[in-house]
Amino acid sequence: MFGCQEDYRASQVPTAHSLRISLFSSSVCGCCGPLRPRYKRLVDNIFPEDPKDGLSKSDMEKLTFYAVSAPEKLDRIGAYLAERLISHAGLTGLNVVIAMEALDQLLMACHSQSIKPFVESFLHMVAKLLESGEPDLQVLGTNSFVKFANIEEATPSYHRRYDFFVSQFSAMCHSTHQDPETRTRIRVAGIKGLQGVVRKTVNDELQAIIWEPQHMDKLIPSMLFNMQESEDLDRTPSVAGQDGEENPAALAESCFRELLGRAAYGNMNNAVRPVLVHLDNHQLWDPNEFAVSCFRIIMYSIQAQHSHHVIQQVLNHLDTNNKNTPRVRAGIVQVLLETVAIAAKGSVGPTVLEVFNTLLKHLRMSVDFELGEDSRRNSSTSASSGRGKESEERIVQNAIIQTIGFFGGNLPDYQRAEVMMFVMGKVPVYGTPCHTLDTVTSGFKSKSMAAALPPPFLDPLFSISLMEDSELRQLVFEILHNIIDRHDNRAKLRGIRIIPNVAALKIKREKISKQDVAFMKKHGQQLYRHIYLGCKEEDNVHKNFELLFTTLAILTIELANEEVVIDLIRLSIALQDMVLANEENMPMLIRCGIMALVAAYLNFLSQMIANPPFCQLVSKVIELRSMEAAFLLPEHIFRDKCPLPESLDQEDRLLYFQTADMAECLAGPGYNAERLSIPYVPQVTGTHGAFHRH
Repeated sequence: MFGCQEDYRASQVPTAHSLRISLFSSSVCGCCGPLRPRYKRLVDNIFPEDPKDGLSKSDMEKLTFYAVSAPEKLDRIGAYLAERLISHAGLTGLNVVIAMEALDQLLMACHSQSIKPFVESFLHMVAKLLESGEPDLQVLGTNSFVKFANIEEATPSYHRRYDFFVSQFSAMCHSTHQDPETRTRIRVAGIKGLQGVVRKTVNDELQAIIWEPQHMDKLIPSMLFNMQESEDLDRTPSVAGQDGEENPAALAESCFRELLGRAAYGNMNNAVRPVLVHLDNHQLWDPNEFAVSCFRIIMYSIQAQHSHHVIQQVLNHLDTNNKNTPRVRAGIVQVLLETVAIAAKGSVGPTVLEVFNTLLKHLRMSVDFELGEDSRRNSSTSASSGRGKESEERIVQNAIIQTIGFFGGNLPDYQRAEVMMFVMGKVPVYGTPCHTLDTVTSGFKSKSMAAALPPPFLDPLFSISLMEDSELRQLVFEILHNIIDRHDNRAKLRGIRIIPNVAALKIKREKISKQDVAFMKKHGQQLYRHIYLGCKEEDNVHKNFELLFTTLAILTIELANEEVVIDLIRLSIALQDMVLANEENMPMLIRCGIMALVAAYLNFLSQMIANPPFCQLVSKVIELRSMEAAFLLPEHIFRDKCPLPESLDQEDRLLYFQTADMAECLAGPGYNAERLSIPYVPQVTGTHGAFHRH
């Protein structure tokens, strides 16, 4: 009885001492009922008689004050709340909501060292909610976990693990609930939960285990699965109006970006590998829009210095799939192009030649596959299926070439020259170097031709120019244009024609340097020879003659001093004489095409060197041809159904350019016109004499 009176008196006198007695008394006397700890009574009081009334705020304030004042009791409070929560979890969700709200408030209010045991109880309760299978309880548990994840703890936890939460949240991300709205809620909760795990663990050295494969293999695919579902979700009426916080695709992408942005040097491989596996498992390389989108996100989210890690991963994956279908390989290469395009703006790393080596290896393999199909097709009657296979291999080859070209195009000139020689040395396969080099050399600017066209590159390139394939010869000259045309004059010279006023083209040029003079002395004859031989190929078409004309014009602009001008005129006369002699019985169309080429070039050259007598001489021949032999001019011979003569009259000297007349025009200071009387004869240089053009 005394104890009860003492309690009564204390309750009537509101002193600090009595308040402490009231709060910290752990039990009541036996006459007042069973022994009951104070913290349990405080916890019980926050639950109202009618759960619909919600959490009792005044009693919650008392519980919070008690917990802050006596942090050593936190673990007991947490354990008892967990007991209450578990007892209600199978009954009514309202009491569960009250219990979780109380936990959240205690968690936010208490930051002492004693919070560690309380957190374990809290996480145990969250786990129970996630395991319940009830969407409302799962969402409730996730929201509490996210609040916890945003709390910065004073000291790290040495023993806490989040394996269960990674697994459970990942499973929620793949929810297949029948109701679309509920399914979306569960997936959004799962993504938010994973985002909470990432934020809680990724910067904690003690939780580096989160980057290990067993966790990344769940985290990454869960995000990608929801990103991949975006189109279907956007078409669902209940989801179309959602903002980014409630849209699984947008939220998953945000979490994916955040995770990649936090990835350190040693974690890149574990972060990228699951992406590649997911794309494989879901057959997302063909079509590859989603794959390209994923790697675009990756490249823009990671730190720039890690870009080469991603590129290396994609290259390795390409090696792994070297026997897959052409469209899958092409899809991987196109993704590689995307990564290279973004990496080229920053740091690509030391793997430049490794990238080229792998790409060229796959280019050669693709060509081998195609050639193998050709041989099988020739021995089989299923020609149509062979053509389909061939076109698919071409898709792979074009994707590789485009990637090499883009990568090479973003390298400095010295490295690009190294790559060009690397390409010529690594891919001695019919035609493939030309397509590759055309893209690598696009936009190439080199002050010295000797540096841009070293013999290890020039010799094999010219070897290809002797191939019997007219398209390959076109590519060789386009490559030369890319390298030689340092002032971007090609567009002004497009189309073989008689240009009435070359000055109107506003050709850009500079005085030829001593280095370029030396280059022409050493390699000029090699250039002339391949132009000469390229003119008389019987399968030449209009484009071949256009490119030959452009080649002669660019040589004149970029590399021609007085000596080179004389050599180019000698070359032109030799071409004209070859047509008139016709010792090789060339088709009349080719003979007339060569004559038109010579006329177009000499018209251009005479105006470029600004020699009035020479200009008048050339104009006179062209004017006479337009009246009597229009088939010897480019505007006529390259038209469809241009009538061809049965023969060319060698005796009608006025229709042709005469050496003596041109020598007379060029007589005087500057030009050694006497050299024009020496007929041009193609000189075999280097290894070309033994080259077999087939």
